[in-house]
Amino acid sequence: MVYKKGLYLRFPPDVVDKPVVYKLVKDFDLVFNILKATITPGKEGIMILELEGPPERLNKGLEYLKSIGIEVRPLSQQIIKNEDKCIHCGVCTAVCPTHALYLDRETFEVKFDPDRCSACEFCVAVCTTKAMEVHVENKFS
Repeated sequence: MVYKKGLYLRFPPDVVDKPVVYKLVKDFDLVFNILKATITPGKEGIMILELEGPPERLNKGLEYLKSIGIEVRPLSQQIIKNEDKCIHCGVCTAVCPTHALYLDRETFEVKFDPDRCSACEFCVAVCTTKAMEVHVENKFS
């Protein structure tokens, strides 16, 4: 049986330059799909990826990530745009890596396509009116 898990990984600065994904493939025989990856100005790494493999190998791969100091969170969360709070300033569109948030050129309103959202939370961090909200659907085992 093969499972696929969406993950949000936060790398400390001392792990950013390590071949982490390579080890997941080579040592744990997992299949991966990187949806987004970035290194912040403080040299912290953020990666959103899907891992696929049998449950026992997935669990061992996740244990490995945690053992080297990587924060692992499920992508069982989603971002929601609260229309009542949004003032359509467009700040969120500048930081959205998947272009799930964009400016409608006809209405000059910020639009949100949840199907394109990777749940990276960049929009949540920059929204001055707190119109972008994180909703967790379930816990990760």
